[in-house]
Amino acid sequence: MALTAKLEIVNNVAKIALTGRLDASTANQFRELIEQAAAQKVKAAALLLGDLEYMASAGLRILVFARQKMGVAVKIYVVAPQDLVRETIEISGFSQAVILLPAYDATVIEG
Repeated sequence: MALTAKLEIVNNVAKIALTGRLDASTANQFRELIEQAAAQKVKAAALLLGDLEYMASAGLRILVFARQKMGVAVKIYVVAPQDLVRETIEISGFSQAVILLPAYDATVIEG
């Protein structure tokens, strides 16, 4: 399955929804949205991963890129990742650089 990636900016929060598989062949789509969001100088990024079935190491590299591109002042939320994706993020240790949430919570993310 291919990757579908959508960016929406609401209340100075970049919402990036990913559906499908994030791997080397699809990672550039995600990277482009991160660059667009960073250019808007958002205060937070919410990565909506409930429909992301798989994330390869290329996807992790884009998460690292997002952390670097957006800067430490921007909070990055990983929202509702499926178990396989969450485990990939946790095993890599990247869970220390983002905030994992079971669902989108506007009071936390947009607050």
